[in-house]
Amino acid sequence: MSESKPRIGFAGLTHLGLCSAIAAAGQGFEILAFDLDEALIVGLREGRLPVSEPGLDDLMKVNRDRLTFTDSILDLGRCDLIYFALDVPTDESGESDESDLDALLNQVLTVARPDAVVVILSQVSPGYTREWQRVDRIVGYQVETLIFGRAVERATRPERFILGVADPAKPLPKAWHAFLASFGCPILPMRLESAELAKIAINCCLVASVSVANTLAELCERIGADWSEIAPALKLDRRIGAYSYLSPGLGIAGGNLERDLATVDRLSLEHGTDAGVIRAFVANSKHRRDWALRTLQENFPVAQSKGHVAVLGLTYKEDTHSLKNSASIALIGHLGAQPVKAYDPAAPKIEFKGQSVTRSASAAETLDQAEVLLIMTPWAEFRSLKPAEIVRRMRGRLVIDPFRVLKPAEAKAAGLDHRTLGVA
Repeated sequence: MSESKPRIGFAGLTHLGLCSAIAAAGQGFEILAFDLDEALIVGLREGRLPVSEPGLDDLMKVNRDRLTFTDSILDLGRCDLIYFALDVPTDESGESDESDLDALLNQVLTVARPDAVVVILSQVSPGYTREWQRVDRIVGYQVETLIFGRAVERATRPERFILGVADPAKPLPKAWHAFLASFGCPILPMRLESAELAKIAINCCLVASVSVANTLAELCERIGADWSEIAPALKLDRRIGAYSYLSPGLGIAGGNLERDLATVDRLSLEHGTDAGVIRAFVANSKHRRDWALRTLQENFPVAQSKGHVAVLGLTYKEDTHSLKNSASIALIGHLGAQPVKAYDPAAPKIEFKGQSVTRSASAAETLDQAEVLLIMTPWAEFRSLKPAEIVRRMRGRLVIDPFRVLKPAEAKAAGLDHRTLGVA
């Protein structure tokens, strides 16, 4: 380690890797960002980011002089601390494939200095980091708390650092501690398996909150209650908390939450523990994902319609380009031959095989002469839509708006048949 600040490397310039590396540069550290993809590195050197994340472009521009992008693995040999941020893909059931991470770890460990600290930031199953312990190496784990659409905030202003180490009683290696201490937040070292499971525990608690909100919001829709009136009361209860995830949604998506539920289910089967509540969370998520489709089928005779269905939002949430387990994509897949016009400000191109789906250039174009409107992703730009303008452009009046992008009172006053989660 140098006498001043440690040099930090990031291996795997995924969404997580890029956001983490650029945020680290913002703390005043010299960053070496490595990826095997030569085209990706060329684009980054030219200032082109492959991910959509509010504030990330500006953060990179401000700290560009501290960032070195490279596709030469030998460059990592100059680093005091090396983070592994490679994506660990999952299949449809949420099971992880760690083979690419295995290969990258093997390659980097051959060039890293013997005194370099190696930290796995990628999401792995409990026990994974233990398998990489070496007598001549310091290999640790650090919980990542990336949230798509809020990655810059999470990377630059972390709440705490949860670390997995071989011996929690010993001081952290100097390079690792110097970097983490620069953020001024609590540092929580624990045994390797505890840290790996802590990440899963966080996500399970989030899923539990969302599942409770979804279950009771659906009941509100049937008995005449309004979940938006109930949630604020719950957040004033100290046992629940002001920051609780109590907004109803269309099931869990994005991949990471699904991965963690699958991991707990698998481990419970292997070790003979009960995970019935986890399987209930999964079932509830699948049920709620189809809320918009059920609402559409109950209120709009698609088979009799000659016009198109307008869909605003394709990504699984706002401020991201990810389509992983998107409720909007699943909905469109169920519409068969029904003509669809869709708009999303960030979603990549996607092929809808055997369907009549047109990508519009704007929200307004999508609305023109539509029979029904579904606002499936709560992008900020959709909140500027005026109900009176929607009425003027559309042929029909049904608006299915799960996340209350439109204000219900204004929508009703304009003559729209406005349907949203959590209220009859």
